[in-house]
Amino acid sequence: MAQPVRIPFTSSRRGTIGLEWELALVDVDSGDLRQVASTVLDALRPPEASEHPYVKQELLLNTVEVVSGVNETVDGAARDLERAIGEIRAVTDPLRVELMCAGTHPFARWNQQKVTDKQRYATLIDRTQWWGRQMLIYGVHVHVGIEDRDKVLPIMRALLTVFAHLQSLSASSPFWGGDTTGYASNRALMFQQLPTAGLPFQFPSWAELEQYVGDMQHTGVIDDFTEVRWDIRPSPRFGTLEVRICDGTPTMLELRALAALVHCLVEHFSSELDAGRELPTMPTWFVQENKWRSARYGMDAIVILDAEGNEELVTDSVAGWLTVLAPVAERLGCAEDLDGVRTILRKGASYQRQRAAARRAGGSLGAVVDSLVREMRAGRPL
Repeated sequence: MAQPVRIPFTSSRRGTIGLEWELALVDVDSGDLRQVASTVLDALRPPEASEHPYVKQELLLNTVEVVSGVNETVDGAARDLERAIGEIRAVTDPLRVELMCAGTHPFARWNQQKVTDKQRYATLIDRTQWWGRQMLIYGVHVHVGIEDRDKVLPIMRALLTVFAHLQSLSASSPFWGGDTTGYASNRALMFQQLPTAGLPFQFPSWAELEQYVGDMQHTGVIDDFTEVRWDIRPSPRFGTLEVRICDGTPTMLELRALAALVHCLVEHFSSELDAGRELPTMPTWFVQENKWRSARYGMDAIVILDAEGNEELVTDSVAGWLTVLAPVAERLGCAEDLDGVRTILRKGASYQRQRAAARRAGGSLGAVVDSLVREMRAGRPL
């Protein structure tokens, strides 16, 4: 057995929040992806700085990532993203490039995409080959500050009991390379093909996490902890729990709603620990099944709720959680944003709206891209 690697957890203010939103760059005329990320990033880079504080490089040249600063509220983090997107549009509009987000682009071909010229990305592609080159996917990451390292793993395990709720609400990748997949979130099952991606191990202690990282480094699987790409993972450098479950979301309303749901769930579970109550967990096999069900059926998924194997339609379970979390949302100042979850329940998740757009256009996936671009501009589901 290798020596464990010590993983210090940065002190962080409880309940602080940060957001990351991966955006596709699409051609106004064709709807296909444009490989212009370097042009955008160069134009936005402040003098004497290596990069823009809120607009970042990603794996592929068709993608930019907007990130927020550390905020006390969902609203503050969302406003950071809105300002960054405004700056991006000042560059992309003259290029006849639009911004779009979904878990996958409906018809773009993975083998036509260019990888960013950076060593860490070259290493990833060299190791993962065909699966790595397939990573034409987009996601949303939510960081929530945790004030005590001992809370991190219990809250992570508890969040796995509502994994399917977040994946179903955010599911936005029903098409892949021009094909209809039959899945609400094809992205979820694509991404887990990478080494160290997918569902996290349910370690009972921080020492076991450190042993895992020591073993992975000793055997050359990873060079550092950032290469652990779980759907939910501790982010020791920031002192946060990072929730990476969600498909890329097309609208600011949905982004705010999903961020508020994550924020409230983390705070709810943290408060339960403060009260001395044991947090819910589920066996690994139930969590794995829930991931598949929500990826396949989305809002129509019958999800497993607990270790006893009780089940419920995911939308009914979400509605129940909204009632539980209402006082938490008031406390966190995100009640209006959390109410956006009801808009998703009413309007449908993005995968449902994309399928409807394709049906209206006689199967045209170009029409789906057009609908996603319009929704991004509008900031809400249409």
